[in-house]
Amino acid sequence: MKTEDITRTWYDYFAAQGHERVPSASLISPDPSVLFTIAGMVPFIPYFLGTEKPPYDRAVSVQKCIRTADIEEVGKTARHGTFFQMCGNFSFGDYFKEKAIPMAWELLTTSPDGDPETGRRGFGLDPERLWITVYEEGEERDDEARRIWEDVVGVPRERVIGTGKADNYWNTGQPGPGGPCSEIYYDRGPAYGADGGPAVDETRFIELWNLVFMEERLSEVRSKTDFDVEGPLDRKNIDTGLGLERLAMVLQGVENMYETDQVRPVLDRAAELAGVTYTSTEDPADPNHSADVRLRMIADHVRSSLMLISDGVRPSNEGGGFVLRRLIRRVILGMRLLGVEEPIFGELIRVSRDSMQGVYPEVATTFETIRSVAEKEEQSFLRTISAGTAKLESAVSSAKSSGTSLSGADAFALHDTYGFPIDLTLEMAAEAGVSVDEGQFRALMAEQRERARADAKGKKSGHADTALYQQLLAGRPTHFTGYTEHTTESRVRGLLVDGASVDRASAGQEVEIVLDATPFYAEAGGQAPDSGLITGDGFELRVTDVQSPIGGLSVHRGRVISGEVPVGAEALGAIDVRRRRDAQKAHSATHLIHAALHDVLGPEAVQAGSFNKEGYLRFDFTAAEAMSDGARQELEEITNLAIRDDHEVSTEVMSLDQARERGAMMLFGEKYGDQVRVVEMNGPWSRELCGGTHVSSTAQVGTLALLNEASVGSGNRRVEALVGMDAFQHFAAERTLVSQLTDMLKVPSDQVPDRISATLQKLKDTERELERLRAEQLRAQAGELVERAVDADGIDVLAHDAGSVSSADDLRQLAMDLRQRFGSRPAVIALAGRSNDRPLIVVATTAEARESGVAAGALVKEACGVLGGGGGGKPDLAQGGGQDVSTIPDALDGVVRSVRARS
Repeated sequence: MKTEDITRTWYDYFAAQGHERVPSASLISPDPSVLFTIAGMVPFIPYFLGTEKPPYDRAVSVQKCIRTADIEEVGKTARHGTFFQMCGNFSFGDYFKEKAIPMAWELLTTSPDGDPETGRRGFGLDPERLWITVYEEGEERDDEARRIWEDVVGVPRERVIGTGKADNYWNTGQPGPGGPCSEIYYDRGPAYGADGGPAVDETRFIELWNLVFMEERLSEVRSKTDFDVEGPLDRKNIDTGLGLERLAMVLQGVENMYETDQVRPVLDRAAELAGVTYTSTEDPADPNHSADVRLRMIADHVRSSLMLISDGVRPSNEGGGFVLRRLIRRVILGMRLLGVEEPIFGELIRVSRDSMQGVYPEVATTFETIRSVAEKEEQSFLRTISAGTAKLESAVSSAKSSGTSLSGADAFALHDTYGFPIDLTLEMAAEAGVSVDEGQFRALMAEQRERARADAKGKKSGHADTALYQQLLAGRPTHFTGYTEHTTESRVRGLLVDGASVDRASAGQEVEIVLDATPFYAEAGGQAPDSGLITGDGFELRVTDVQSPIGGLSVHRGRVISGEVPVGAEALGAIDVRRRRDAQKAHSATHLIHAALHDVLGPEAVQAGSFNKEGYLRFDFTAAEAMSDGARQELEEITNLAIRDDHEVSTEVMSLDQARERGAMMLFGEKYGDQVRVVEMNGPWSRELCGGTHVSSTAQVGTLALLNEASVGSGNRRVEALVGMDAFQHFAAERTLVSQLTDMLKVPSDQVPDRISATLQKLKDTERELERLRAEQLRAQAGELVERAVDADGIDVLAHDAGSVSSADDLRQLAMDLRQRFGSRPAVIALAGRSNDRPLIVVATTAEARESGVAAGALVKEACGVLGGGGGGKPDLAQGGGQDVSTIPDALDGVVRSVRARS
């Protein structure tokens, strides 16, 4: 059974049982604390936690998921993959164990041809090969689940195994719902291991389906197995998850998930391109293991890249974009290590599209954009490899000549500065017979990750545990009044200081404050948060930031200016009105820019991010190349015409289906409820789903000045603009600048560009002539300099300070000229100079000197240590630089000493 058929059977079965068909949510997680959707139940978490009311009692879905925590293990075993799909059926206070268990059994064991009585189709698994686990730990036993499995379904008692909390109890990791699980395992047969059920061998017995019975309310959760049960839930829920790839593996009779119909075609094409044969081994001792692991990794990562790009992720150096970049680059590296150095991603992702479009037709409709994004990242990385290879060769040469390993710091610098992957560093160093201090490299990487984690922590959630925010929410979302009010009377619901809940906060304290209702806009949708004051009887608090760490809760952050703020106090929230109005202008202008981009570049210019605050906006969009000067001018003109025409800005709340029917633009990565807010400017010309605040008519924006357009990553462009008074001041400053230039150059304003161009050309010609004269002067010294060489135990060493030079090229040309003049004598030429107040050094060696054990790269590295910088190169020619020109004499003396010591 193909994966497409498995998906259809899953949906059809549960739809026939009264479940709402829910399409997969985006891979981009709505939770700011995680990058991606990592489980099938993620889109339903608000319903299980009680923070949102579910629009249906039963649901069925097949959810796209990404997990990258164990990315290094992908391909090594059958269990690790980055992209996977979770089939789930869910009940929100409707049916419970008595229906969930029999339905699961019926679907798994019923013939694909259909049951003669019900007509429902299933997957046709042999009931004798299914094993069950239920929760049993000490006196805590899920007797109800065991009874249903044994007495209602008819599973023999010896195939129903009891396990403890670690395996068969689920909770969220924080106070809230929890409950026992029941797992369904499939016996792959004696060829895969010993008999005796999943407790004996989980290679032979693989888990297919986990049924979670949420029936208890947990008050304190210290770990997965250590928690306090407060009591039973008022409404019991069902959350199940079946691994689509695992079921496909069983139904298709293949060894692992990489060999299923959605993944194997990519693996086979990669093997064909590399000229190798895939053998399906997982044995590290097998000579084919290394190639098989790489092929499995490549197939997995290509599919993950396809799906991430389809959902709007673009390669970058942060967040989900960094993960995508890493996946693409690991594919390229894997193919390179298999011997394929030419571009291949476009071909592999095409094969993946053909395998995935049956379940996800959107990958076909947007494929040209997907391929363009992937291929541009591939081209960028191939350039990185080319540049990094030269740096690596220099570092390896220095390590080899000094008889040491390549330091972890050098490997880290290659990775961090040039994006050069450690796998390739290890491979190339090994080929040169040089080891790498991989332990130091890993330690430096861990330090970097920890720094990044610390820097990113808490923008949304501050210092507080999200459980505290859940307690403050308690099913009562903050009422936002800011669409119609600038001030709102409310009540202080809660206070947090240093991440802990407090009853009151005093003057001088940094505080997080939650109100029942607020006019303050929490940062979202690219719009900066409001600021202002919260005042009450005897206290004043200045708000500097507003965030929504969990859905429905607005958290104000600021400092108590005076008095003492108690929980429960009446309070008046008042925003900074001028700042809000200027921010509204920028946000509305962002919508106008988006619509204008579609006019200029077409609908493929999809929004990839935005930020707007008072007087300023930036807008990221997908585009393969830079906009021309004419396109930028047209974009600015269309936007300003829309401002001039004073279109009404209307907002309307409607159902998500109605918004889709109207053609409202919906952004990848955004999670929308059943009711959405649609913002229109000039009718369908600009119609978007948006929760932000806006002007009431476009003329209120005033004017827009486009500042620049530039790349922000492969396949992504960014425009920045000023609006309102900031735009006016920008235009005024430009007018003043043009006036000053006309006075300086003594020409009318329309001739300023030509005059500047002519002046710059004269300057360049003069600089070239100066460089020519300087180079001639240096070469004229060559004959005299040879006579200045000193003998260092049989090796002539010329160490010379050439003074001011235009660049290291001058020194390099002179060094090679001098080396030629030494003929067949063993000689070392070390030339130093100054450029832009920084020292430069070049070292060249003759073949005879190298035979005596002298290497230019090693000498340069030592000299650069004196100069306060770095450098390297090959044994015959190397260069570097530093920070302190006063150390040049010491660096040159050091070269002479080093040659004496080595010879």
